[in-house]
Amino acid sequence: MTATPRDVVFVDGVRTPFGKAGDKGMYAQTRADDLVVRCIRGLLERNPQLPPERVDEVAVAATTQTGDQGLTIGRTASLLAGLPKSVPGFAIDRMCAGAMTAVTTTASGIGFGAYDVAIAGGVEHMGHHPMGSGVDPNPRFVAEKIVDPSALVMGATAENLHDRFPGITKERADAYAAASQAKLAAAYEAGKVQQGLVTMATRHAERGWGLATADEPMRPGTTVEDLRDLRTPFRPHGRVTAGNAAGLNDGATACLVAEAGTAHALGLTPRMRLVGYAFAGVDPEVMGVGPVPATEKALRRAGLTIDDIGLFEINEAFAVQVLAFLDHFGIADDDPRVNPWGGAIAVGHPLASSGVRLMTQLAAHFEEHPEVRYGLTTMCIGIGMGGSVIWENPHHAEAGAWARPDAATGATAAEEGAA
Repeated sequence: MTATPRDVVFVDGVRTPFGKAGDKGMYAQTRADDLVVRCIRGLLERNPQLPPERVDEVAVAATTQTGDQGLTIGRTASLLAGLPKSVPGFAIDRMCAGAMTAVTTTASGIGFGAYDVAIAGGVEHMGHHPMGSGVDPNPRFVAEKIVDPSALVMGATAENLHDRFPGITKERADAYAAASQAKLAAAYEAGKVQQGLVTMATRHAERGWGLATADEPMRPGTTVEDLRDLRTPFRPHGRVTAGNAAGLNDGATACLVAEAGTAHALGLTPRMRLVGYAFAGVDPEVMGVGPVPATEKALRRAGLTIDDIGLFEINEAFAVQVLAFLDHFGIADDDPRVNPWGGAIAVGHPLASSGVRLMTQLAAHFEEHPEVRYGLTTMCIGIGMGGSVIWENPHHAEAGAWARPDAATGATAAEEGAA
């Protein structure tokens, strides 16, 4: 017998404010697992109608799975957050797309019928665990020329991408970066970003106890002139700087995904439906181009074209990576559909956590734009990959039965669980 896949919906997402990595950052003395625990608790606080025992799985991503973000963090964070001991959990690593993969993996389980409700997210404390710390790349990678040596340095891969796309100049990358800062500042001023944040208690050796309520990396008022003479650390006279790239950051995210009918039966409101997703590999030395084939693959499998996408949340690991995507699909640098609240260049990029930030923001954009039916979250991934997820807006006039409270596809499962 062939089972019919079930509709998977994104119910809610939260994140901690993102901090600057390092001894002076606001999370310098905060544990990584406590960051993601705060997010899980925040989800449950915001959705009190969800019985904690109805959570079927907790998937948490971390790129460097050691220390305070090791030990199967999906399970340990679940226990620390107070979920019943009957709720299982696991850890995921797909570098920058860890949280994205946590969502697609649990969503696949929901579509298949293994779960009804899951929590998925990610955490990265780059202050405690700098990218690449403790790793031991196999010497065959270089000795046998499996990858170019630059593939192991993300900033170097961005310089390589500039080489591949000579039309993406440093000036153009700086202009994009300054616009990202301006958009984030405007979103904060309008009170939009704050709706998805959970406050986080902090303790710092110099500043004492505090409360994190806003993103630490943002630099409102940044101009192209401010970025013009910044150092290019990855290549003499290069084009990649700290101003047109995401920084080193600490932070966590988490979201609720569920089967559509189950969500309605439990009194949860679907904020978007997962239409399809894809991951694709590219040359590791130009990993930033990964979103292009991943998006083409996702669109093809969904029977859509890029013209069907009305909103884009593209992770800004580097400005050049976003600009390469936009050029490929014929989208202008300042297209208002792209990253309406700015992106990682301004807000930060705690590696494995960022995928859920993109999703949470897209869900908020859908509420403001009922005329848009489909949106895309996409990101490049270290060691030469890209990931893309297509979502449908419940507020669109042509959204299916999944968007209505009378959706019945999962009511039986929910009623059985309640019984």
